[in-house]
Formats: sequence, structure tokens, C-alpha cells
Amino acid sequence: MRLLRPMIAHCLALAFTLVSGLATAADERAGLSACRLDGVEHEAWCGSLKRPLDPAAPNGTSIEIRYAVLPALARNRKPDAVFVFAGGPGQSAIELAGPLERLLARLSNRRDIVLVDQRGTGRSAPLTCDEDTPTEPLAATLDDRRQIERLRACRQRLQRLPWGRLDLYPTWIAVQDVDAVRQRLGLARIDLVGASYGTRAALEYLRQFPQAVRRVVIDGVAPADIALPASFSTDNQAALDALLAACDADTDCRRRHPNLHADWEALLAHLPRTVEVAQPVSGVLERLTITREMLLGLARSPLYVPALAAALPAAIEAAAQGRFDALVALGTALGGNSDAKLYAGMHYAVVCAEDLPRLPLSKDRPGVDFDEVFARQYREVCADWPQARIPAAFYDIPPTRSPVLLLSGGADPVTPPRHAERVARSLGPLARSVVVAQAGHGVMSLPCMRDVVFHFIDAEEDAAALRVDAGCARGLPRPHAAVPVGSAAWP
Repeated sequence: MRLLRPMIAHCLALAFTLVSGLATAADERAGLSACRLDGVEHEAWCGSLKRPLDPAAPNGTSIEIRYAVLPALARNRKPDAVFVFAGGPGQSAIELAGPLERLLARLSNRRDIVLVDQRGTGRSAPLTCDEDTPTEPLAATLDDRRQIERLRACRQRLQRLPWGRLDLYPTWIAVQDVDAVRQRLGLARIDLVGASYGTRAALEYLRQFPQAVRRVVIDGVAPADIALPASFSTDNQAALDALLAACDADTDCRRRHPNLHADWEALLAHLPRTVEVAQPVSGVLERLTITREMLLGLARSPLYVPALAAALPAAIEAAAQGRFDALVALGTALGGNSDAKLYAGMHYAVVCAEDLPRLPLSKDRPGVDFDEVFARQYREVCADWPQARIPAAFYDIPPTRSPVLLLSGGADPVTPPRHAERVARSLGPLARSVVVAQAGHGVMSLPCMRDVVFHFIDAEEDAAALRVDAGCARGLPRPHAAVPVGSAAWP
């Protein structure tokens, strides 16, 4: 579903030799068998674990929690495996095995990487709704009313599944599944890596099982105590305002787009508006009515990735002149990323239970443009969605006993540094917040930041981990505003 969707070589012969050498150790771990994962060159080990759907009814309905181990390539591996928490909420960690293997390549030399499909995702009691196809008409994929109706139909279908108690998928229960996997694998202490929503899951695991955690890296921090639809509005507005201001401050961008602020305001003022636009994948021309909600969604999506956001000034100017093709293509670009599949049923099971009830408590001021657009959409979807019981302690962030590295992108439109910095203060002196000023949503994928993550986890002593030099991306520039090929300004 598109609604509020938001977010990578070893010699084969050598890999086979190293993995084969681990077979005996892996066989000793109950529930593991050899498997192949998409995008992963070497053999992995996969397993499953039966867990009660309802922890309060251990003899009731059970579900299978699927997990995979990317075994360390070196024989003298470290005892602390790295557990990865996927984002969303609603992404499968195992389905991201290929990008994660490349992202954590240095760590995987001497540490196992463990991927657990959180309940509701992947093959762990999946809560799957129909995905938009790349060539589907824009009128279907961008129309919030149609998407909400599809979600209602999906909810009704999911509730008929054997595991269809949608009130039993909150984060605080899901991390107990993860700890059961840790125990099954016989691991005393583990390292946690989480991105986006995965940061919330990692923090909750740290809260419930502090004795099992050695190090934590969280990237794009989304703690439990924020109400996502409210913070979306505040943070989206800040990111959009920063983009417009950056264009004003850049001589070339200001020369090419001297009326950018006025163009944006004019776009908002003349909606709804029916235009002709090409479907970005199929190229089929469509008549499409652009609403305020649709426009804000299209502008919001590229802000996640600064390289895409660099094309927004030209796209906004073109749209103000009635040409919406570029803005629609930019706004739908992330939806075509196959790595970003979202299990929408799990997404709403989490957000409707953990975030929606806190909207009245939110101190975030709605953005001038974004206002309560996303809050209204979530309220409508969540009105009939069963809500999990959330213990009050879930929203607490106690001081940590283990070093925590918090990473943020200064241009992130959804989890900007303000959240990480507040969480770091709550976690105490063993937490360190690092901001990459011009990065977007997620900074671990930056080459030098991968090394920072590696050195933080690999350091023998906690004090050394907290001293790791993270200044390598300090000078990363904001991408210059893109110039469309063939335009009058093209070099």
C-alpha cells in the first residue's frame, strides 16, 4: 500500500570453504538448517521458533517466528552476534538480507548477523495487504480514499487468518520473540542494529533485556514516546522549509528558480486540480485530480533522499506551470524499490496501537503546509483497527548499561536529530548522538559511516567504542539543485 509509505564479493569457493567449516557449530543450534537468501552470495542458516500468539495464553494459538543467520566468514568468530531490526514498521529483516549483508560486510567477517522476521512480516505470521504494482494507474495508487478502502478490506481479510488477532503485534511483544531466538541460538550477549522503526524495536529490546545487550547502533531514531503522525507534520515541514531555504541561499538555484516559494504556495492554493500526467513506469497518459493530500505526499517522499530532493525545485516550478510529470515521478520513486516492501497489516497494528492514542499528548506543532493531513489519514484507518494493550513502561527510556550510538541525518524529514538527541539524554553518559548535517533518512549506508559502525561495535572496551571518530561525513555537502536534461539551464 502506498499510504504514508515512507525507508546494501566474496570468492564463491572461499565462501563455501568458510561456511562449510561452520557447519558443525551451526548444527548444534536447534532449528537451523542450510538455506539460500536472495542477494546473499554465501550459504546461510535458517530456522523457526514456535511462539504463542498471545503471551498471556501460552497454550493457545502459536505462530512460527522465522530467523536467519549469516554466519561469520572467519573461523575465529566473535561470540556477540549482531541482531538487525528492520524498519517500517512492516519490513522483513530476512527479505533485506542482501542489502544488509553488504551494509555490515566488515562486521560479518568475525560476527554472525542474525535476521529475525518480526511477527507480522516476512514468513512470521505475515499480515500482508495487496501491494501496488509499478504500472498501476496513478488514480488508484495516489488516491487516499481508495487506499483507505483497500486497507479496510485487507483488515477484514487478515482478521480471518488463524493468526489474525491484530491486537497481538505490538513492539513490546515482538522483541520477546527476538529474545527467544537469542536464547535458542545460545548467545549470552548480542549487538543491536536498528534503522527507522527498527530503532524503536532496538530501544524496547534494550529496555526489556538490558543484560543481553553489548552494543547498540540506532539510525534515524523513532522512539516510542513520539506520536508519529504528529511528528511527521512537524518534521516534514522543517525538511521542506530547509530545502526551499537552501535554494534561496544557493546562487545558481536562486537564479534558476527565483520564485520557488511563490510557486509552492501557488500550487497549494489552486487545489484540487485536474491535470494530464504520464504514469512514470508505463508512460501511459492519465487524467489525474491532484488534491492537497496528494501534493504533500508527492513532495514529502523525495525528501527522504537528498539526491532525489535535489530535483524538487525544478519539479515544483514545472508543476506550478501545469507540468506535473517530474513531481509525480519523484514522489513515486521510492515506492518502486523492491527492498522496501511493507507488510501493511503489521504497520497499522503497530502505529494504531502505539502512536495514535498519544496524539492528544503530542507537543509537536503541526507544519504550516502539512497541518494534520497524515494524522487525519491514520485516524481514519485506525478507527476500526484492533489496538494492542501497551504497558506504560514501553514509553520510558531508562538509562542504558551498554554503549549506544545514535545516528541522524540533518535533512531527514521523518526522524531528524531532535529525536535522537532527546533519547541520548535519557539514555545517559553511555549514549552518543552523531549528526550528519546534510544526510537524509538513514546514514549507515554512507561509506565512511559504515566504518564508524564497525569500529563502534568492534572496539573491545566500552570507552573506546564511545571515542570512535565519527567526523568523516562532517563535510558532506547538500546535493546541488538538479538541472533537468534539455532545459534552458542545462550546461
